[in-house]
Amino acid sequence: MKNAKSERERLAGLYARMDEAELRELARDAGSLTDAAQETLKAELSMRNLDVALEFPAENADRTAHPNLVTLRRFRDIPAALLAKSILDSEGIECFLADENTIRMDWLWSNMLGGVKLWVKEEDAGRASELLERRSSEGS
Repeated sequence: MKNAKSERERLAGLYARMDEAELRELARDAGSLTDAAQETLKAELSMRNLDVALEFPAENADRTAHPNLVTLRRFRDIPAALLAKSILDSEGIECFLADENTIRMDWLWSNMLGGVKLWVKEEDAGRASELLERRSSEGS
């Protein structure tokens, strides 16, 4: 109970420091936020009298539009995610980064969102994983 209250207070402070554009961007990816974060964001938007609706396009919408996508890897840092994506792109494997823009706005969100997610088609997951494993063992 105490942790939930302190988390809401922490989030309220974080949102209070954000400008309107940052809040709008965050609201566009509300599906990636925890329930506490969504409620705190709604309260901040209401306090500022901003007519912004929370949107939930994240994984659920993307999985519906692309039901065969799987999360291959999660990265705390954007450069590591971009490197992995470039490796797969160079091999002709179609892939996508999820939550990249939100984390780019404020890298502290990475842990809360579960990092930048690298999505690939289910049928490409084995080959993609192999390529990334090979690349990481070559770099060691």
